[in-house]
Amino acid sequence: MAAERISQPDAAIIGRIEHLEWEARQVVEGILAGRHRSPRHGFAVEFAQHRPYTPGDDLRHLDWKVYGRTERFHLKQYEQETNLVAWMLVDASESMAYASGSRSKYDVAATAAAALSYMILAQADSVGLMLLGDSGIDQELGPSSQMGQLREICRRLATGPGHRPANLGQTLHRLAPQTGRRRIIFLFSDLLDDLPAIRTGLQHLAYYKHEISVFHVLDAAELDFPFRHLTLFRGLEGLPEVLTDPASVRSSYLEALDKHCGAIRATCRELEIDYVLLRTDADLGRELAAYLQKRQEQPRGSGRY
Repeated sequence: MAAERISQPDAAIIGRIEHLEWEARQVVEGILAGRHRSPRHGFAVEFAQHRPYTPGDDLRHLDWKVYGRTERFHLKQYEQETNLVAWMLVDASESMAYASGSRSKYDVAATAAAALSYMILAQADSVGLMLLGDSGIDQELGPSSQMGQLREICRRLATGPGHRPANLGQTLHRLAPQTGRRRIIFLFSDLLDDLPAIRTGLQHLAYYKHEISVFHVLDAAELDFPFRHLTLFRGLEGLPEVLTDPASVRSSYLEALDKHCGAIRATCRELEIDYVLLRTDADLGRELAAYLQKRQEQPRGSGRY
């Protein structure tokens, strides 16, 4: 583990901490005003047993494999874990600092992580934080169910992204055994890394039976590529600067991005991981509320969205 980066925060850091905590609470208040359930719903359940189907049962829980063997309808029953423990994994690499508007990708990721942490703590469950950088886990805050944990999470998040490229896939692969028994894991990242490495890292997390949600945070300009005039694109994470006519590369760029995002979504579906695309120009409260709503309406681990 890398040493913690901050000791005595200055006035600017304190301001960022307080602003992040305020934003998180505002997002959650908006979600609760819409009467959406907490992140607990649909997570952290263990299979207990089968029972015969009776008229009126929820068909979403039918076990079709059992039907294929016996030609009889049986439902899966689950037991809710009493002590929910969640980990917020936030990508703090250089590319997360990009912002074409008022909010960077890291700003959106940090606010979303803080908001979900607040909801989890409000229901007396535990949450921890890992900031992921080029060297692996730049900072780690162990899980706690105390409300003071929110301020500490915001304090760590307020340090901002680093100035080095990420090795996200390798980092996920290395930390999978460190997360302990079955947990809820929220990953916030732009996922701008080698696809096979990301897949391997997610596979390793899934191997430990964690409930995983991937929040794919991308800037609006990355998704829409609105550039029209000769533009100097500054490389991030070790890439060089490129002076080019955007019109000549827009089609190929959007095609490559769509292929990249499609491959990530396919990986999540295969591994039964929830996938959520977060645009930096979207209403974060609305996006998180929609995510929670879908969690309560659909069976877990459908890799949807």
